Amino acid sequence: MDVFDTIIIGAGQAGNPLSQALAKSGEQVALIEGQFVGGTCINVGCTPTKTMVASAEVVYLANRALDFGVVVEDVAVDMKKVKARKAEIVKSFREGSRNRIINSGVELIFGTASFTGHKTLKVVTMEGETRELTAEKVIINAGGRARIPDIEGLAKVPYLTSSSIMELESVPEHLIVVGGGYIAIEFGQMFRRFGSEVTIIQHSEQLLTREDEDVAEEIQSILEEDGIKVFLNTDPTTVEKNEQAGVTLKANTPDGVIALSGSHLLVAAGRVPNSDRLNLGKTFVETDSRGYIKVNERLETNIPWIFATGDIKGGPAFTHIAYDDYRILKANLLEDGDLNIEGRLVPYVLFIDPQLGRIGLSEKEAQHRNINYKVAKIPMNYIARTLELDRSRGLIKALVDPDSEQILGAAVLGYDGGEIMAMLEIAMMGKVSYKKLRDGIFAHPTLAEGLNTLFANLS
Repeated sequence: MDVFDTIIIGAGQAGNPLSQALAKSGEQVALIEGQFVGGTCINVGCTPTKTMVASAEVVYLANRALDFGVVVEDVAVDMKKVKARKAEIVKSFREGSRNRIINSGVELIFGTASFTGHKTLKVVTMEGETRELTAEKVIINAGGRARIPDIEGLAKVPYLTSSSIMELESVPEHLIVVGGGYIAIEFGQMFRRFGSEVTIIQHSEQLLTREDEDVAEEIQSILEEDGIKVFLNTDPTTVEKNEQAGVTLKANTPDGVIALSGSHLLVAAGRVPNSDRLNLGKTFVETDSRGYIKVNERLETNIPWIFATGDIKGGPAFTHIAYDDYRILKANLLEDGDLNIEGRLVPYVLFIDPQLGRIGLSEKEAQHRNINYKVAKIPMNYIARTLELDRSRGLIKALVDPDSEQILGAAVLGYDGGEIMAMLEIAMMGKVSYKKLRDGIFAHPTLAEGLNTLFANLS
């Protein structure tokens, strides 16, 4: 049995840098990765999807060129080149991460890990060999995968997931999307811009169920303006092959049963943790009802010196949160720190056009927690810069505490909304009063000066 100080399962955005930090401190570290370093983000998440979103935006602007007085003819999409550009960027990020791991002294093992005991693991390598490993510390960073819903006939049709859809080499004629969350909407708008007919099927009464109703309604309006069909309160019942179109999906709607025929079917119904692949029963590490590993505020499981980071522990499934998990464990394990995840701000961005940047409390969360608040809200076309760019769709909405004058949260649905959201997050971090932003001098014409107008409209 090979003995290490620390074993890390998964080379994602927490496991990757943490392995390097521990190795550089003098520990013997094994990092086990099932396929590619970089985790979901680099390989099938942030990096490839946002690369393809950028290609879709170029198509969108090219098709709108005449609105700006520019004549562009014969706009066409070469999906093979879109895919190749994406693959090249992913490869460069992946190889850079791999080289940094190896150069740090970490033993990088490509294979599938499963527990055989309290802190012992079996690894079946890509070469087919079996290794037995043990360590005093084990950090589980094994991530998640697409959730496949139980729809009759689904297993018999060639459906797509958020990973496989990026390998298409031609534009779907009609893409049916099952799901109304972040992944579904990003891909839906992307392929609409590439030229596909797109239909989104959402089981809930609104898209993006964690967002405020007015924000979700505005996003739906934007998608429909772009030519996307959206069905809410709709549950798929059966899927079958259609020799002419590709697939036929039947679903229950408030108005009865519908049958949709499409060339391609994307299943984007959320994600599940990979905890079921680790044989956790051998460790007595506890999981919740959905399979997410339970941790305390210091990312410790119920078993001493076994930790969980990133998506597999539940909570916000974002790259930057996994990276913050790394910072917490690095400080606590190597620097005698006492950091925890309690109360940390969780920013995120939905990379549709216009972007949705979110930070802090939503209005529905504030109401649920009986928090006193006031709302500042304006449409994006109140900001001169958006009119000059002809990118004026969306809105900005912020919650403030009427007593402390602190910003509680914000939703920025607008051009470069993620960047404006970050300005509000910095204000929250620095406890800057909303009045400071209302009365601050921002350069004209910029998107930032919209904060003057936003907080002047506090009700």
